[in-house]
Amino acid sequence: MPKNKGKGGKNRKRGKNEADDEKRELLFKEDGQEYAQVTRMLGNGRLEAKCHDGVARLCHISGKLHKKVWIAAGDILLVGLRDYQAGKADVIHKYMPDEARLLKAYGELNDSFRPNEGGDNDDDDNPADGYIEFEDADVDKI
Repeated sequence: MPKNKGKGGKNRKRGKNEADDEKRELLFKEDGQEYAQVTRMLGNGRLEAKCHDGVARLCHISGKLHKKVWIAAGDILLVGLRDYQAGKADVIHKYMPDEARLLKAYGELNDSFRPNEGGDNDDDDNPADGYIEFEDADVDKI
């Protein structure tokens, strides 16, 4: 049997996110960066986000954030725009809910951004999507 020489197994590695509750400096956008809200997760380290300038972009989660910072639909992100691909961007930073509220209070985010309220579905024509509606039929006829 091999001897354990480490300081613990994978459970120790899972519990390393202890610094989430610390206050961290608020990052504002610079040239070549934009605020975005996640509309849907695509998998394979990619997501679709609606940027502050109104353009929907395909974003790539960098390896620094991948499996360390969990991103869900509705989260506010800071993305780096690509000069050579207008429809794609790279995720630089994920804002916590309180940081997103601060950005909105500072006037950095417009009113269409609702921090952490899920993806914005523009196709709300049918509010009962995913539900099947049956007509009331007489059970005796069946």
